[in-house]
Amino acid sequence: MTRDSYQTKAFAAGMLNPDAPRPGEVIGPNGKAANKRYDVYRNNVTVSLINAVADIYPAVQKIVGEEYFRAMAREYVRAHPPKSPLLFLYGQNFGDFIDGFEPAKKLPYLGDVARIERAWLTAYHAADLPPLDPAQLSLVEPERLAEICFQPHPASFIISSDYPAHDIFLMNRGFMELSKVDMDKPQALMMTRPQTDTRLILLNKSEHVFMNAILKGSSLGEAATLATEADANFDLNHNLQMLLATGATTQILLDSKGVSQ
Repeated sequence: MTRDSYQTKAFAAGMLNPDAPRPGEVIGPNGKAANKRYDVYRNNVTVSLINAVADIYPAVQKIVGEEYFRAMAREYVRAHPPKSPLLFLYGQNFGDFIDGFEPAKKLPYLGDVARIERAWLTAYHAADLPPLDPAQLSLVEPERLAEICFQPHPASFIISSDYPAHDIFLMNRGFMELSKVDMDKPQALMMTRPQTDTRLILLNKSEHVFMNAILKGSSLGEAATLATEADANFDLNHNLQMLLATGATTQILLDSKGVSQ
């Protein structure tokens, strides 16, 4: 390791740890130790990362309040330094962090709300690929329909929660009026962004099983079987129409490896 790289590593190591010693090589214009300058810079880095997390998770912040949120985000920032200079990529595991954050245990749905917010931003920045043209389905031989798989759109996500996280997210992002929610009501949703607008589709049990299986690479036949096992009233035509209408996929595959059309 060169001296310059060593100094850079030493400088960065203390950025997110207020208890870390200041690098001895940090000096001011007059050649004296720049302890105060380093502390100011260290604080600015931490604050900027907390602000980035707050920008990504406004619903979580609204639920717990700004003071609580910033204290929680500070702990996250110290434990999870950024790996990319692109701030919108930061905080991808914030929902998992919240699950393990002891003071947040009384809000067990909070991590799921964070995962919805993260998926929302990821969908917004996902590649602009055209959704599957429904006409392509008519080109598949009927006897092979059960074999086909679908390539998921990069902006498509399935998120499930043991709590009404979908409604809590919408209410705390201003997309839905505030109201009382049944905390014993689990919810699953599919997020898509086939064009420019991100969409959330609330799924019932069989829809969740079917869509989740499809987006994970199961064939149409396999997904339908799993959904029927979950709900004997599963309607394949309805679910297939939903899959096509939401733009959750981009192309048809004969199997998980080969493109058919």
